[in-house]
Amino acid sequence: MIKAVRYALFLVCAVQVIMAVAFFLQLPLAVGIWPFPGSTPMTFIFLSSIYAAAAVSTFWAVASKNYGALAGIGLDYIMILAPLSAVCFRLKSGATPGMTGWAIVSLAGAIIGLLLVLWSIRIPMDRTIPLPRFARWAFVGFIASLLAVSLALILRLPNVIPWTVTPALSVVIGSMFLGAASYFLYGLLRPSWVNAGGQFAGFLAYDLVLIGPFISLFATVEPERLPSLIVYTVFVSFSGLVALYYLFVYGPTRLRMTSGRSTGQLAA
Repeated sequence: MIKAVRYALFLVCAVQVIMAVAFFLQLPLAVGIWPFPGSTPMTFIFLSSIYAAAAVSTFWAVASKNYGALAGIGLDYIMILAPLSAVCFRLKSGATPGMTGWAIVSLAGAIIGLLLVLWSIRIPMDRTIPLPRFARWAFVGFIASLLAVSLALILRLPNVIPWTVTPALSVVIGSMFLGAASYFLYGLLRPSWVNAGGQFAGFLAYDLVLIGPFISLFATVEPERLPSLIVYTVFVSFSGLVALYYLFVYGPTRLRMTSGRSTGQLAA
């Protein structure tokens, strides 16, 4: 059972990496099947960051064989894909092709996320390396920030993020922030580095995808969106630096290989 789940999730990681690259480069493979009209290049880059974060977080848990950490990933899938499915079902009567397909696939993904939570949450988690105190407070800050942005987007408030989105996309992107907040909340509820490491690694992937496009956006951003661009860039920079510190600098959690095993708990 575990071996089958492991290989299936490695396959999911590979698909997510492909989609991350395809959305970032805006290839027809991804852009052509995305059903929401009004999506800008920045929306596609944001989708790339979400796929990249999901791939890295899932790979962390599966490669390290810390399957208890998968419950947070399953929770993330539920909080993102269930609202996405609801929005797609609501809009499926429109002229946009592919909306029904996305609704069905998203609903299936949410159900798989629920099954993943029910299966993995009962698996004991290695607590040899605890979650550092500052990392816990960083998680609290991440959760509060993500929830605030999520709520504002779901309520369709203007200029919450530094690029143009339609009302439907505002709800969809808001659910993605809600999923990320849920994932970090799970990290606080089960405070162990083998859990938090995947969250930091995923956040770092998210940050690396976005930081360059955000910096380049300063040259063309509308004045009313400048404050959100500044806040978002600072947040991405800060979270990326925190992730880099715990993944590559801080001794107890630093990724380094010793006799084929990683003290940072990322060992196949």
